[in-house]
Amino acid sequence: MNRITIDPVTRIEGHAKITITLDDAGKVENAELHVTQVRGFEKLTEGRPYYEMPGITARICGICPISHSLASAKACDAIMAVRIPPAAQRLRELIHCAQFVQSHALSFFYLSSPDLIMGMDSFPPTRNVLGIIQSHPELARDGIELRKFGLQVIETLAQERVHSAWIVPGGVKTELTEQSHDRIFAELPKAKEIAERTLSFYKSAMDTWKDDMPKFGCFPSMYAGLVNNKGILQFYEGQLRFRGAKDDIIADQIGAEDYAEWISEATLKNSYLKAPFFKPQGLPGMYRVGPLARLNVADRCGTARADHELEDFRARFGKPAHSSFLYHHARLIEVIYALERMEQLLNDPKILDEHVRATAGVNALEGVGMIEAPRGVLIHHYKVNPEGAITWANLIVATGHNNQAMNQSVKQVAQEYVKGTKIEEGMLNRVQAVVRAYDPCLSCSTHAAGEVALRVRLVAKDGTLLHEVIR
Repeated sequence: MNRITIDPVTRIEGHAKITITLDDAGKVENAELHVTQVRGFEKLTEGRPYYEMPGITARICGICPISHSLASAKACDAIMAVRIPPAAQRLRELIHCAQFVQSHALSFFYLSSPDLIMGMDSFPPTRNVLGIIQSHPELARDGIELRKFGLQVIETLAQERVHSAWIVPGGVKTELTEQSHDRIFAELPKAKEIAERTLSFYKSAMDTWKDDMPKFGCFPSMYAGLVNNKGILQFYEGQLRFRGAKDDIIADQIGAEDYAEWISEATLKNSYLKAPFFKPQGLPGMYRVGPLARLNVADRCGTARADHELEDFRARFGKPAHSSFLYHHARLIEVIYALERMEQLLNDPKILDEHVRATAGVNALEGVGMIEAPRGVLIHHYKVNPEGAITWANLIVATGHNNQAMNQSVKQVAQEYVKGTKIEEGMLNRVQAVVRAYDPCLSCSTHAAGEVALRVRLVAKDGTLLHEVIR
């Protein structure tokens, strides 16, 4: 039996590797995704005051700190047993929408577009964002501008682009000024134009990939996401809904405090990433979260342009759509929704109210916060002592929810494309590309200096090196 190891998986946020096991005939028997880093934030936060948690947990991720801050703040709101002021709720959702815009822009333009536009088999040294800049400069410029818009909104609201302390238990620290309001509002039309133009470009190129979609992490599964009581997509508020592979609603309107009745977690011997599963079914109980799951779960988005694109999406691919390739398409629809939702929030005069924070002490010894992060459902669960110190914490991150699905996707793509005893770089890139479709966020705050080398080895069962690719 031979084994191929891809280490590291490139163009993702964090560190992971893939092992592909082949039989003596060169046929793929199995493939697994291994997350090779430890987060450890649950233990690190024990003993800290609960009100420090939004700032501490934001350090988990350099790409989506807003998501962790918001989930943490909602858990702290529950510990304080307060209802935050209406203006604070709107401001939290506004900054969250900006977070979606910049994060989805990063995923699509920087990490995945080299595969989608230049091809999975294209020349590796130019199959990257620099290659996109050379071959499609207008698209690259749009990606920079769209992400810049999201980050500038975050900076306008929170005074910092990364790891801000603006989101706090009970609300936010400062109100939105009319000057800041008008600045954000003035930039929205340009951002919406970019989002529409990008989605139109993507849809025009879809025929290139029509043969790949049924082989690209395409299998029936459950899906999970947040909706309101009318079934409309929610990023910040909402209750959890599970929808089945045949479009049946399996569970609905699950509150944050009840998540543990429906979601349990398993540990894997080959990965530091836990594997959540649908508890009533037991293991594997697999479900997917994130952009594709949210569009499958919700009845509609709730904004005009996004709903139009959702109808077109369902007409093309059915409901629910199962191919993981479609995460890219769903991501672009969500950018349009986020921008439209920002416009709705800014048009609400209550968002300028000066009362943006409720204050209280410890009124409950346990609290759960649940939101949609760009990559899917994010849950923060804390327990405190009467003085407010954290005694226990559990974080279920979006990428964890997708752990089982990513492994099944990797295996499916490997079995479809990896053949024989000679390594071809393009076929291994397809195995990595299906991981990128989920946009996993393994540890965005981990950085490496210099160039990261990629070494792929094909080793026989007796340890003999049969073939090696280095780039």
